[in-house]
Amino acid sequence: MILVTGGAGFIGSNFILDWFTQSDEVIVNLDKLTYAGNLQNLSSLANDSRHIFIQGDIGDIPLIEKLLAQYQPRAIINLAAESHVDRSIHGPEDFIQTNILGTFHLLEATRAYWNKLDPQSKLAFRFLHVSTDEVYGSLSADQPAFTEAHPYEPNSPYSASKASSDHLVHAYHHTYGLPVLTTNCSNNYGPYQFPEKLIPLMINNALAGKPLPIYGDGLQIRDWLYVTDHCSAIRRVLESGTLGETYNIGGWNEKPNIEIVKTICKLLRESHPQSNFEDQITYVKDRPGHDVRYAIDARKIERELNWRPAETFETGIRKTLQWYLDNQSWTTNIQTGAYREWIEKNYSKRTQ
Repeated sequence: MILVTGGAGFIGSNFILDWFTQSDEVIVNLDKLTYAGNLQNLSSLANDSRHIFIQGDIGDIPLIEKLLAQYQPRAIINLAAESHVDRSIHGPEDFIQTNILGTFHLLEATRAYWNKLDPQSKLAFRFLHVSTDEVYGSLSADQPAFTEAHPYEPNSPYSASKASSDHLVHAYHHTYGLPVLTTNCSNNYGPYQFPEKLIPLMINNALAGKPLPIYGDGLQIRDWLYVTDHCSAIRRVLESGTLGETYNIGGWNEKPNIEIVKTICKLLRESHPQSNFEDQITYVKDRPGHDVRYAIDARKIERELNWRPAETFETGIRKTLQWYLDNQSWTTNIQTGAYREWIEKNYSKRTQ
């Protein structure tokens, strides 16, 4: 069996659902269930013995030690993280606690567990740490995409906390020999994404007749990765990745934010022909220190592990849009008072 941390979040829940289409190996899912963790994402597994859910924090060493001793996982996939840049600007402490101290505590408990394994199990064990392309900083329009050798230059509290966790993971491999793997992915999108992120926020606001807030000029460029492609890449790295190595995972889909929003507006008109959603686009004050461009060079994982994304942006965004149209009750259920308060806090004071 494997232990997945953060398995009730966006990427984590997609990973678990996708895992069970490929394997019957049991997953122990540890999630703190913060605002972005949602067991409704995994409701299809409610009576499935392959999925064992434990509510808890990766920073709780006694709990981690207990789970490792009880379930004896052959691998840990660390997806637990605070991951929203705007939230890190408003309140960085949660990011320090979870992404840095939480990862440290998880590594410490894992190291103690790994050291006690028999030689064969010790050789087979893996700790896979999932990170982000934001640790590399920002690119200009004409700079080459991030490779795994690009220096770390994080610019937000979020990316700085993830960079710190990456360094800790590498240090535990170099110093203690812990068998680690690291992945750095580009912007994910797809089903079950909490609607504070660009694509689900635009879909939900468009359908609700609300403004579509675009930071600055909307020309910030990101590489977009469909979440199921990310899941397949994680599985591939877990299977065959070289210990101590980092693998960049990207979708080969660089697009400016404004193009993403206009694409969503165009596709929504297919099911709502009487609506001109582009009229709802509103340019607002940019976030502080907004990175201009991220771009992933994913040739290493293709060359070494024979992995490429299956979805283009055109196919992935259609699947994503259809999922949100078919699951509007899911969005309604998570738009609690706390969510509305956050949207008000982040957007109400941004001048047009």
